[in-house]
Amino acid sequence: MRSVLIVALASVPAAADPVTPEGPMFTDDTWKVHSAGNVTVDGGFVTGFPAALPTGLTTGVGGGVTVGQTFAWGARASWSSATESSIAWTVDHADLRLRLTGAVQKAAGRGTFALRLGLGTTVVHETRTRNQGMRAGLTGSDLETSAVDALPAGDLEGVVGLHIAGPWLVVVSAGPSLAIVDGSAHASWTAELGIGWQP
Repeated sequence: MRSVLIVALASVPAAADPVTPEGPMFTDDTWKVHSAGNVTVDGGFVTGFPAALPTGLTTGVGGGVTVGQTFAWGARASWSSATESSIAWTVDHADLRLRLTGAVQKAAGRGTFALRLGLGTTVVHETRTRNQGMRAGLTGSDLETSAVDALPAGDLEGVVGLHIAGPWLVVVSAGPSLAIVDGSAHASWTAELGIGWQP
């Protein structure tokens, strides 16, 4: 009887283990670069000096699209803001950077290295509020002033893109920026860390 029971149990197929996955979560194909396209779209975190303020650090978001291989063209936009204070004033400063870009780039392994020139305008919105002005009974322009201006501007950035998996890559860029403020050149810098997609 015991031998019959052992034979019967041995003939029953083993149930699939519900905890064990059907296959490995990551394979060699997961990390392969599945893209050799001419179009790259990216976006991420932006920081730098304000276009018109002499001090401070502006932070925000930005992104763009690039078309081409060795020589590439594209467009970029970013929005960032900063708040600075003095004894008399609090200044809220926002930059909207709009650029048409041209780049020379080279692919090497998983990386792409580029030098990118962007030309366009930086739309600056600035609000100045007099500190303690409301307590002093000030109103109107004596309390707060606001202005919007579009400044001719340009950026020269070094760009590094590193393919991570499939069409996805990490993109880092940084470089000097120049804007014409009241007829004079105002130098600053800009940097971006983001995620790219190359279909």
